Amino acid sequence: MADWNTKIIEEFRNNAGRVGGPFEGADLLLLTTIGAKSGQARISPVAYIRDDDRLVIIASKAGAPTNPDWYYNLRANPEVTIEVGTETHKATATPITDGPERDRLYAAMVEVMPGFADYQEKTDRIIPVVTLAIDS
Repeated sequence: MADWNTKIIEEFRNNAGRVGGPFEGADLLLLTTIGAKSGQARISPVAYIRDDDRLVIIASKAGAPTNPDWYYNLRANPEVTIEVGTETHKATATPITDGPERDRLYAAMVEVMPGFADYQEKTDRIIPVVTLAIDS
């Protein structure tokens, strides 16, 4: 998985935020979190949508039974860095694990990327939604 992410990160940075392959045409950002245990910076490419002035990402891990590592990292350290296109921003991550707002935002992601519906069907966990508010 690390090699897979490394290739996507390189392609993202070399092409002003655009990538090909299975993510061609998708809106991706690079999420830098601080490791909950290691304290080291970790970069993860993730799909996003916009909700007013927030960006929304989904901790799907393709429907695996556990959340992705980046989710645990931002729970421990909600101050993150995001790269969108050629811009880099500091942001604050807020997990939304249940309720109408989580459901609305998850459904909005499914509208853009229908595969996220399959991810929820594959797992017993409620996949968390995370909003990213860019710091002023």
